[in-house]
Amino acid sequence: MCSWHTDITYIPTDEGWLYLATWLDLATCEIVGYSMADHHRAGLVVDALTMAARRGRLQPGCIAHSDRGSEYTSDELRREMVRLGLRQSMGRTGSCFDNAAAESFFALLKEEIGTRQWPHRASARAEIFAFIETFYNRKRLRRHPVWGYLTPLETWHRLEQDHALAA
Repeated sequence: MCSWHTDITYIPTDEGWLYLATWLDLATCEIVGYSMADHHRAGLVVDALTMAARRGRLQPGCIAHSDRGSEYTSDELRREMVRLGLRQSMGRTGSCFDNAAAESFFALLKEEIGTRQWPHRASARAEIFAFIETFYNRKRLRRHPVWGYLTPLETWHRLEQDHALAA
C-alpha cells in the first residue's frame, strides 16, 4: 500500500516568506510532488499533489497523511483527494511525531541549503528545486534494508521492478 506524507515549511527571503509544500513517498523517501508560493493556502498543497499525481506514481487507495492544518482540511484538497482516489489520514492534534518523515525532510533541506535569508523568492526557489531534483531524489543515498544503499529514485525503480516480476 502506498503512503504519502505532506507538510509545509517556510523559507525566509527579503521579499517575505517562501512557502514550500511537499509530498513524500514513505516507501522510497522520494519527494514525489512539491510546490512553492508566497502563501500557504490550500492551493499550495493541491498544486504539490497535482505534480505528484502527474508523475504517475499514484496507486489506487494510496494513503495521504498530513497534520490538521487548515490547508489539509480544506474542501479544495478533499475534492482533489477524492478525484485521485486517495485515502486521507491526519495526525493527532499537537503531535509532531505523526508527521516525522515530512519534518525530517525539511530539517535535511534546511541543513543542506542553509537557513540563511535569500534576497529573492526566485533565488530560494531555484536552490530548493536543485536540491530536490538533482540531489535529494537522484544522488542522496539512504540505507534500504534489502537492497543496500540507494537513492530514492533507484529505490522506486527497484520497487517497480519487483512489482512487475510478482505480477
